[in-house]
Amino acid sequence: MHTHQPVLLTEALASLAVARDGTYVDCTFGRGGHAAAILAALGPQGCLVALDRDPDAVAAARTRFADEARCRIHHAPFSALARILEGEGLMGRVAGILIDLGVSSPQLDDPTRGFSFRESGPLDMRMDPTAGESAAALVARAGERELIEIIRALGEERFAARIARAIVSARAQAPITDTLVLAEIVARAVPTREPGKHPATRTFQALRLHVNRELDELAEVLPQCVSALAPAGRLVVIAFHSLEDRIAKRFLRNAARGPLGPDGVPLPGARPLLALVGKAQRPSVAECDANPRARSAVLRAAERCA
Repeated sequence: MHTHQPVLLTEALASLAVARDGTYVDCTFGRGGHAAAILAALGPQGCLVALDRDPDAVAAARTRFADEARCRIHHAPFSALARILEGEGLMGRVAGILIDLGVSSPQLDDPTRGFSFRESGPLDMRMDPTAGESAAALVARAGERELIEIIRALGEERFAARIARAIVSARAQAPITDTLVLAEIVARAVPTREPGKHPATRTFQALRLHVNRELDELAEVLPQCVSALAPAGRLVVIAFHSLEDRIAKRFLRNAARGPLGPDGVPLPGARPLLALVGKAQRPSVAECDANPRARSAVLRAAERCA
């Protein structure tokens, strides 16, 4: 079992350029690795607003920082950022926002959450088990065409059609409610395997992204971040696969060009909203050796223009 290790911690703090009296937002608290480091860099007047949609993460945050007056914790997806900050009177006043995407180690390592294809557990995959459709419900109701589209688009799985057919065939015999059962169905349907990857990796990724609306959540929160930041405030995004990194990269690039017209060309006289900060950063070899789950991480940062 992996202990939770914050990815690109040093790089994230440097990119945020934490000021002692600033207000910062951690949109994905997880188990608080980044949050604790930000709080350690803040002075008595600093403030950290932490969000997480996972009730377990929120409970961990409230326990860990029960006596920390500078930290305010909210049970919410990060698409609720603007609503939360408006409620706290902080829109346009935030010095830095961190969005650390993906699944946390506690979520992956707890079989009861349904994220892992390596152990038996209920096929759930919801980051907030109290809301929305579980992966089991999705697999039970989706037609073959919808499953193909989900697995192909969100898993970038070339055998999506074979896997979808296998799922539809198997569920006709018995409901698919266990993670290992689904992993075995996928493994039997895939004719070749990627070196070092379980054959169900891409399918599980696709179902998880769909169930949690992860790409939609990211697309919704990025414009909110720009509005939330004070001039010279920093936005830092850590992504773990190409789909979410592509959304972040495109948004930051376009915001650095200025508002665009319907044709995708910057409007005349438009001023950029953001300025890119350095190049994309990746974990060092040493970090990847210490934490293999960091291998695919990419950090991008930008600064709010005046």
